[in-house]
Amino acid sequence: MLNVRLTLCAAALLGLAAFTQAAEVEVLHYWTSGGEAKAAGELKTMLEAKGDKWKDFAVAGGAGENAMTALKTRVVSGNPPAAAQLKGPAIQEWGDQGVLVSIDDVAKAEGWDKLLPPVVANVMKYKGQYVAAPVNVHRVNWLWINADLLKKANAKAPTTWDEFFKTADAMQKAGIIPVAIGGQSWQEAELLESVALGVGGASFYKKAFVQLDQATLKSPTMIKVLETYKRIKPYTDKAANGRDWNLATAMVINGKAGMQFMGDWAKGEFAVAGKQAGKDFLCVAAPGSADAYTFNVDSFAFFKLKDKDAEKGQRDLAQLLMSPKFQEVFNLYKGSIPARQGMDLSKFDDCAKKSSADFKNAAAKGTLVPSWAHDMAIPPAAEGAIYDVAAQFWNDDSMTAQTAAQKIAAAARAQ
Repeated sequence: MLNVRLTLCAAALLGLAAFTQAAEVEVLHYWTSGGEAKAAGELKTMLEAKGDKWKDFAVAGGAGENAMTALKTRVVSGNPPAAAQLKGPAIQEWGDQGVLVSIDDVAKAEGWDKLLPPVVANVMKYKGQYVAAPVNVHRVNWLWINADLLKKANAKAPTTWDEFFKTADAMQKAGIIPVAIGGQSWQEAELLESVALGVGGASFYKKAFVQLDQATLKSPTMIKVLETYKRIKPYTDKAANGRDWNLATAMVINGKAGMQFMGDWAKGEFAVAGKQAGKDFLCVAAPGSADAYTFNVDSFAFFKLKDKDAEKGQRDLAQLLMSPKFQEVFNLYKGSIPARQGMDLSKFDDCAKKSSADFKNAAAKGTLVPSWAHDMAIPPAAEGAIYDVAAQFWNDDSMTAQTAAQKIAAAARAQ
């Protein structure tokens, strides 16, 4: 009997030791809306099933500015999280600071170079080694439309800017707010981005908002882009100031507005509300941009930690983020498509299937471009400065498109 008790006691102590040694993985993210929170919850569940402990570090704010401020504070204090939601050039900038840890061993073991399109894989690497793992690919240049309100206005889903303004006029005459938007600088910048792609095309977009070419930013095409952008404002409502993006999406979901320009994270909100693509809402490329694709990739970069035991948790998280199961479940909630190529999309809706097909077509045509409004293309200083001009022009009726173009060109030089 004594031996049995000793054996049970030893087993209990071993169990306690295993529990106390579970790696704590603190994850900084800004997924706080309905669809996003569900996606983050799924990640937590799957990580803890691996025996690790999830420590949530959620910072509200759709574009991530608040999260990035919090991250800087933690890194400067010498206490970074295990992983943080980062995108585009920011990954390289943190790499330059010497604070990221390589997860190349996980990437090589899992064959990430074969599973990721080069345009995504290259963003995840610093000096040739993976330091971040992608979870999805968002298409930014979407226009979401309430199907019932479109029918009520006796209008059609627009494919050109002329058609868009006809549809907006029809909705307005029917007593419908044509365009839902939140009066926040990142939402205004995203709208400008989609207008630029639709009016100028992918080649113009690359020169203007990836290369920041001064002549292109001051060109007649840029002036036309800005005039089209500003022409949309009378079709929005006066209560937009300060509204979060998901509340603007809710206006379309609830029949209070007809359309919204927003990346496909908006679809996650439609899904949470029980709405069906093609029946309750339509997803169409922003006018003029059907042959192009602005991409935004959510990813997690991994930081050097003092606690070496936490490295096991970081590698578990990296492996999990790229696993087929997580990529499927996460993106079904998030509204995006898997970053991992070759996956079965049978559970995804028509919008996601169209996004996947359009991504491949745009990659083949050379019209796949990074979203400058979502941290994928240009340095943060230039991005922020252009944000400011876009917001100023949107809200100042006395500013001309010519003046705005000159200001954007000057903003692009910000370092």
